[in-house]
Parts: sequence; C-alpha cells; structure tokens
Amino acid sequence: MIVIGGDAAGMSAASQARRRLGRDELEILAFERGDFTSYSACGIPYWVGSLVDGPDELIARDPATFRKDGIDVRTGHEVTGIDLGARTVTVRNSDRTFTEGFDLLMYAAGAQPVRPPWADNPASGIFGMQTLGDGAALNAWLSSFEGGGRGGGGEGRDAVVIGGGYIGVEMAEALVRRGLRVTLVERSGQPMSTVDPDMGALVADAVRGLGIELRTGVTVQALETSDDRVRAVVTDDGTIPADVVVLGLGVRPNTALADAAGIPLGVTGGLATDLRQRVTGPDGVVDGVWAAGDCTEVTHLVSGKTMHVPLGTHANKQGRVAGINIGGGYATFPGVIGTAVTKICDLEVARTGLSSREAEAAGFRFVTATIESTNRAGYFPGAVPMTVKVLAEKDTGLLLGAQIVGRAEAAKRIDAFAVAVWNRMTVTEMTALDLGYAPPFAPVWDPVLIAARKVADKI
Repeated sequence: MIVIGGDAAGMSAASQARRRLGRDELEILAFERGDFTSYSACGIPYWVGSLVDGPDELIARDPATFRKDGIDVRTGHEVTGIDLGARTVTVRNSDRTFTEGFDLLMYAAGAQPVRPPWADNPASGIFGMQTLGDGAALNAWLSSFEGGGRGGGGEGRDAVVIGGGYIGVEMAEALVRRGLRVTLVERSGQPMSTVDPDMGALVADAVRGLGIELRTGVTVQALETSDDRVRAVVTDDGTIPADVVVLGLGVRPNTALADAAGIPLGVTGGLATDLRQRVTGPDGVVDGVWAAGDCTEVTHLVSGKTMHVPLGTHANKQGRVAGINIGGGYATFPGVIGTAVTKICDLEVARTGLSSREAEAAGFRFVTATIESTNRAGYFPGAVPMTVKVLAEKDTGLLLGAQIVGRAEAAKRIDAFAVAVWNRMTVTEMTALDLGYAPPFAPVWDPVLIAARKVADKI
C-alpha cells in the first residue's frame, strides 16, 4: 500500500492497517512532501502566540516511530503523478525522480490554501498558515522583529490577517500576544460567518476588545511590496500598512493529482467515497483506491448536502475507518453534523448542526430561541454569562442546530447539543435530559436545558 500524505488521515489509515496485517502480508510505504508527520495543525496559532511550545510538542508520532512499527515513511518526498493502469506513482525528492508500484492506494493529500491571484506574491513577509513548516517560518520572522531585525526599534510591527474564519481569528489573537498591531480583514459582514450574525456580533466585540482593528465587508485587492518585502494591503476601503501578512482565506481539497490521474472528483472538488472510505465515481467503487481527510467530501447528516469540511477530527476518524477496512475489518464513517469550537482570548465560540442560513438553504421551516445564562450557579464564584441559540424544525421540534458564545466552560456544552443532533432528538425530548448539576458546574437549570425549553415553547 502506498499512502500519499503523512498527516492525520494517511497515517491513521496506515497504522490501523498495520495493526491488522503483518509486515509479510502488507508492505506500507508513505510519502510526505513536508518534513513532519502526524502533527496538530490546529495547534499552530497557539504556538505562534507562545501559549504552547513547538514544533515537537505538536507532533503526535514522528517518522522514526512509524518506521519502528513497520510503516516506511519518507518525508521530503512529493508524489507528482499516479498511473492507475500501471499501478504506479511517480515520486520526486531533492535528489531524484522515481516510480513505485502499488496494489492499494491511500490518497490523503489533505487540503491546499485558497490563494487569490493577488496572494501569489514572492515578496517576504507573506505567510499561509496550514502546515507546521508555515508556523515555523512565521515564528522565525516574528523572532527577527523581537531581536531588533527587519527595522527593529518599534518598526515592522504592523500585521494584517486576511480572513476572519477560525484560523484568521486565532492568528490575529496570536499576533497580538506577540506584541504586533493587528488588523483583521474579512470580506463578509462578520467574523466567523459559520455562526449567525447575532452570535457573530459577540465575536466581533471580543476581537475588538483585544485591541484588534476589525474591518468587515472589506475586499482585498492587492499587496503592495518594495525591496522584496510586503509593505501594505490594498482594499476597496483603503490601504492598510503591513509588515507581515497572514492569509487565512480557507482551503480547498488537494485533489489535482487525483484528477490528473482520472480519479473521479465529487461535486465539491473533493474525492467522493462510500461509507468505508473507498473512492467512488459514476461507475462505482474505484478498485484499490481509498481516500480520507481534507481531500474528501462528506455528507452533512442534517441537511443531507455534500460538503467539504476540513477538520482534523474527521481526518483521524476517516483514516481509521479506511485502515480497518484495508486490514480486513469492517468500519464506516457516516458523515458530519458541523460541530466546531474555538477560543478568542477568554471568549469561547461553538456550533453544531445547521446555522439559520444553512437551515434556510436546506429548505427547513424552523424557529429559534436565544437565551442568556451563566456557566455556574449565579451566586457561585466565577459565574460568567453565556449566550445560547437553538434552532428547531417548526412542525416536529427536531433539533437542527445550536450555537454558544460565552466564557469559561461554555464551548464544550455544545457536545450535549451535538449528541442530540446526531441522534435526531426533538427539543422537547431534550428538556428532560438528566444533565449533571452542582453549583460549581451549572445553574440548577443548565443553559442547554433552558435553551431547549425556550425553543420548545415555540413549537
């Protein structure tokens, strides 16, 4: 088996297959074009913000560990071509280009960052933020500021983050922590557009509370450079000085290699798979080809729509499912419900299921309720407010989604809603849930129950 991609999905598949098949039964060869395997890309903003150490702390398993377990990982090796007829891949490293044969192919090439034409600029000071190498490069750049380089003396301290999604907001906070003046630019009307506007307004307030200049409804048009360095970001709302620019514009499935080989792509541009992670096309399963992770598309179990949802949690699960099946077992990955959490300073943001916009697009008739509560009993030390919003189908009361914005102990409450969405519970059923209570942990009516009750009253 050849694995293309050495991060979460690919190496989870390789590890599961190896546990079930001995070295004499299946040779496993993994090619990774970068320098690291099985690392937490989600931890990069916290490394940049000096909250955690890196890069070693962000690596779950290094190549040497995989090799000891009988998985031949080769970093610095990029697969540049696939020949399904000959069952070979073409591989390039720093020394040579060669071909390698396979019986099974595990495609786990991940995602690639969205880069508009204006972002393809060779000047220094412009950073994507997807791989551990990206984080290392940005850290080195920032350290040169702190060491008096690149202007020093208070110069070179303006950062612009382009894109107000999860990574963009987290990177903006990280750069503030490193002492830079930060501007966050977002094309839509709010940061974190995956939550409803009223909840996004709470996020915007928190972002501004960190001292970040937030510009929404603004489109970037160009990057100004001189002396091979970025100097400013040009927008339709003026020019913003910039000594460092971080791109947080999202990602798309990295499937060009598969497409060139004639492997069919799905409607999102990601690889379509069956429940066992076998690649599928118009003619059915593609023999001997598996895929998992950010290069694939998934089904949203509430809307029924096909989506591209690049998250490490899904990548690990999909890779595990593929590896179990490759190894002769049976496992499935049924889909996703859009659960996600993040943190901006001490503000926690979470969502699951459908937002109002997504519910409308899916054709649901729904009602919503938004409540204010606290994380603990109001009289208990440390009690702080949180806002919970719930969506339910108008006729049936089926829970469609939930969003939470609050501080300590707010975000993980989304898991109760996620379990309810996954199991197709109604909000009326939720009002009777037996959730844990004690004053240090929750009010006598947990915010989850209050929100469910409020929306149930509208059914």
